[in-house]
Amino acid sequence: MNRSRAFLARSAALASIAVAVVLVALKLWAAWRTGSTAMLGSLADSALDLVASLVTLAGVWIAARPADREHRFGHGKAEALAAIFQVILIAISASAIAFRAFADLFEGSKTQAATEGIAVSLVAMVLTFALLGWQRYVIARTRSVAIGADHVHYQSDLLLNLAVIAALVLDQYLGFGAADPIFGLAIAGWLLWGAWRAAGEAVDQLLDREWPDEKRRAFVEAAALHPELSNLHDLRTRSSGTHDFVQFHVDMPGRMSVAEAHDILDRVEADLCRQFPGTELLIHIDPEGHVDEPDNPLVEENEFAKLENGS
Repeated sequence: MNRSRAFLARSAALASIAVAVVLVALKLWAAWRTGSTAMLGSLADSALDLVASLVTLAGVWIAARPADREHRFGHGKAEALAAIFQVILIAISASAIAFRAFADLFEGSKTQAATEGIAVSLVAMVLTFALLGWQRYVIARTRSVAIGADHVHYQSDLLLNLAVIAALVLDQYLGFGAADPIFGLAIAGWLLWGAWRAAGEAVDQLLDREWPDEKRRAFVEAAALHPELSNLHDLRTRSSGTHDFVQFHVDMPGRMSVAEAHDILDRVEADLCRQFPGTELLIHIDPEGHVDEPDNPLVEENEFAKLENGS
């Protein structure tokens, strides 16, 4: 399963690199022909997409490596680091575009060769639609944070290309000369907003944030189907790349042998890992009736009781 996820993630990264190379070449020519700030911003975005896609490929490649003696929890956080690097690149690009747009707005500028620029933007949109479709397929099956950040880039590309077309039409055909730098500023703002959104999930992984409530609840519901378990508590979850980690405590009768408890938990682990593929479980056994230290701020109540109470 993990090999399949790694293959899909790498395929999405390679596809984004191929698309980015084509778009950079087309937009470089279009920016030279039109002199448009909006087109220049779109070119900068595609150039950064190329760099970011290369970083994404490196990230998913490293993240897919199995755990070793130095990295016993695997290399999944390489994806989050790749996503953070992408965010930094986007922020730099947006700042440069905004600076150029302000200069053009106050000094005045004029675009040219609008037809070529519009044609390039339309071709870019077709290629981007195809790439987004494949990325959505891969994200749904891998939950790759690096591919997710890349997906944000290319989603914004659709609006960027529409903005370029609008700027060229307004400037060349309707005589609104300020349209190009204004759209350039709008593109810069959109890029910054996309960077902020893309950073969120990567930071959550680096800080080992708990799973979303819905996913956490689904896990407890699956565990509750095993009557052998009692008083599931101290549930902790986190994600690293395409891998998930879960640990929790359960109560077992004190008269039960270690071998019997081990057999029960082996069956539970196999069932939960089947329902939540790519998950590594760590289950701690407490003797029935055990009470945790009251001053431990991480001690949690019975998860099954919380489930029954609807909390």
